Amino acid sequence: MGNFEFDGQKYKSASGHQKEWGTRIVAELSFTGAEAILDLGCGDGVLTKLLADLVPEGKVLGIDASVGMIETAKELEGHNLSFACQDINDMAFSNEFDLIFSNAALHWVRNHERLLHSCHIALKPGGVVRFNFAGDGNCSNFYEVIRKVMDHPTYSEYFKNFEWPWYMPRYNEYEELVKQYEFRESRVWEENADRNFSTKEDMVKWIDQPSIVPFLKFLPEEKKAGFRNEVVRKMIDITTQPDETCFETFRRINVFARK
Repeated sequence: MGNFEFDGQKYKSASGHQKEWGTRIVAELSFTGAEAILDLGCGDGVLTKLLADLVPEGKVLGIDASVGMIETAKELEGHNLSFACQDINDMAFSNEFDLIFSNAALHWVRNHERLLHSCHIALKPGGVVRFNFAGDGNCSNFYEVIRKVMDHPTYSEYFKNFEWPWYMPRYNEYEELVKQYEFRESRVWEENADRNFSTKEDMVKWIDQPSIVPFLKFLPEEKKAGFRNEVVRKMIDITTQPDETCFETFRRINVFARK
């Protein structure tokens, strides 16, 4: 997930909507109870633990590139559940998993050609990938605000070499990509998951962890608080609704593919 460092404990309290999507996806899957499962970008490990509970005779591995996330996730390790700090881009498994699962993480991976190739190799015959990640149109308010603040003369010089950290394709573009790999069957569909954060505080937690993290990395220490506060102020301005909730667009791409 890029080379960004996240705070697993803070993420745990700021990731309600990610957990909601993920729990729903897990509920759609059926298990014999003995599957080998890989969770890509497992974050704080809460959904990975949910998967492990469903396969008591199986084994589940969660990987994430963030040390902070994995430290938090490791508190959940058990007899059939383990976690490793590993970049998804570097994975090299072969014929090992019945399911490769990923929820709200793969928009942090820029090269999906390599990702899909690695997943295809890592699956056992008949194995399944089931992804949910951000697609085109996601977080349009945050994008608008962060670009404005980045362009401000106070900060623009620090972002000269900045590379946008996310890959959020259109679903039909991703459908074409998946077809390039030898999956026996595949489906790609989009989902509108727009939501209202119930309070300003909830939205600010989501901005702080994980959304603004890649941007703060480029700023000197003395500029970080000012940048963050300006983003928060502008976001509250443009997203607050008459009922005091805060609206943001969340567009998801769902992927199901069987080897």
